Amino acid sequence: MPIKRSQVGELGRPAPAWMVSYSDLVTQLLTFFIMLFALSAAATEDQLKKIKQKIDNYVAQNNLEKFVSTKITQKEGLVVTFSEKYMFDSGKADIYPEAKEVIKNIAALLVDEPNRISIEGHTDNTPINTPEFPSNWELSTKRATNVLKYLLEELRFDPKRLTAAGFGEWHPVAPNDTPENKAKNRRVDLIVRRLDIDEMREWRRRLAESLKKSVRG
Repeated sequence: MPIKRSQVGELGRPAPAWMVSYSDLVTQLLTFFIMLFALSAAATEDQLKKIKQKIDNYVAQNNLEKFVSTKITQKEGLVVTFSEKYMFDSGKADIYPEAKEVIKNIAALLVDEPNRISIEGHTDNTPINTPEFPSNWELSTKRATNVLKYLLEELRFDPKRLTAAGFGEWHPVAPNDTPENKAKNRRVDLIVRRLDIDEMREWRRRLAESLKKSVRG
C-alpha cells in the first residue's frame, strides 16, 4: 500500500500512527470551537435584535421617534440614543422628569437581560465654562453618571453591569456645521454590549434553571 504524502516526515519516513490521529483530533476540535463560536455569535445577534424590536415598539407606540432612536453596530452592539433636547436644559445635567419616565420604561426592558450596559454622554463643539462644568468633558460625564444613578435607584440594576463615561464633543455622529447637526451630537447613548461566550453560556444556564422551576411549580 503506497504511503500518503501527508504521512511522510522530513526524512521520508512514515509519520507515527499516533501523530496522524492526534492531527485529526486537533482539526476536529478546531472545527468544533469554530462552530461553537459561530453559533454563539448568531445567538447574540438574535438577542440584540429582539431587544431592539421591543424598544422600537415602545418608541412607536408612544410617538417618541424624535427623542429615542436605536441601531445595532458591529463595534458597539445595540445603541439606544436619547436626544439631549428632551433630557436636559442647555449646559445642565439634571434630567427632566418626563425624560426619566421614558428612560425608566426603556431600561425596564433590559433589567432581566444579562448584557453589560455602557452609558455615554456626548456634546457638540460649543465651548462651555461654568463653575459646575469647566468644559464639555465634565458636562457629558455628569449627564452620563446621572442616568446611571437613576437606573440604579429606580430599577435596581446590578451595578456590575453598568459603566458611565463622558466623551465631550470628540465622538460626533454629524459635522458640527449646522444647528440641526449640533443637536444630533448632543446626546446620551445607552449601549447594550454583545455577550461573550462565557456570558452566553451563563445566560443559557440561568434560562434552563428558570424553565425547570416553572415546570416544577
